[in-house]
Amino acid sequence: MDEIIKLIHGDGGKHTSQLIEEIFYKNFQNKYLLDQGDAATFQLGNELISYTTDSFVVKPIFFRGGNIGKLAVCGTVNDLVVSGATPLYLSTGFIIEEGFERKKLEKIVETMRDMCTQANVSIVTGDTKVVEKGSLDEIVINTSGVGVNYSGYKKNKIDAGDKILITGGIGEHGTTIAVDRYHMKISGDYQSDCALLTPFLSVVNEYKEAIKCMRDPTRGGVATVLHEFMKTTEYGICLYEEEIPIKPSIRAVNKLLGFDPLYMACEGRMVLVVKREEADKVLRMLQSIESGKDTCIIGEFAQMEDKMIYSRNSFGGKRIIPELVSSILPRIC
Repeated sequence: MDEIIKLIHGDGGKHTSQLIEEIFYKNFQNKYLLDQGDAATFQLGNELISYTTDSFVVKPIFFRGGNIGKLAVCGTVNDLVVSGATPLYLSTGFIIEEGFERKKLEKIVETMRDMCTQANVSIVTGDTKVVEKGSLDEIVINTSGVGVNYSGYKKNKIDAGDKILITGGIGEHGTTIAVDRYHMKISGDYQSDCALLTPFLSVVNEYKEAIKCMRDPTRGGVATVLHEFMKTTEYGICLYEEEIPIKPSIRAVNKLLGFDPLYMACEGRMVLVVKREEADKVLRMLQSIESGKDTCIIGEFAQMEDKMIYSRNSFGGKRIIPELVSSILPRIC
């Protein structure tokens, strides 16, 4: 293990996993933590409760399609949604650098208020700290969230033939952050996909037996989520290359920067593994929701001699999708 913490340990890939396993899991291990979900789910009285927490360090803090406040609410609410829970209450903690502009803070907090209204959640407690100028880069926000799993949804064992769905175009948040951070003077419709996943709860509740597992592909992107899924099963994954929804402008910027959209963060998408027999029904239901109109089936789990993830094009060509091991873009959420 590295003797010091590096930026790559926060990218969400293999190095992040190693850090979590070798330090945090080793010291904090319990059945809820080791379940490795986006939220911990446990019985509290008669209710099945989900609880999650996240910290946000995005740079720049204002970007096309949102700001750090929008990320803070959406990120925590979405982690509850992909755990099958209806979000109810949030906490928030602010660490602010001395000299930060009051009007910026007001804008961030107003955005958080508006997103809470959309999600039908309340921020019920919080904390504020101010640190000396130069000891922090502007502002850091932590949000924690509690929700109730009314439907009793739980993850199920993945089988060969189960389909992989994504609820919209990939890589849009991470790519937008890169364009804004580096002040790239390029044309195109670049905007973060940062959004709430709460509209999809009705589908999750109705098809809880068909949906095997769900994640929101933030740090490390879709590829990282798929590797996390694959580690829980004996099967590999075949992706349908032409079916993966990537806007031409997103593809172009990633090619220019030497990045792969499969590893770029999304902040308003859901990846679902769905029972093969029910996949088309779930697809149509997700597509009937405005924010899910671009939902696609992008692959399936398959029996393989050497377990791996690969994408296959219409000409039969294959490309292996390895686990993320190199640094792509730090501080995207």
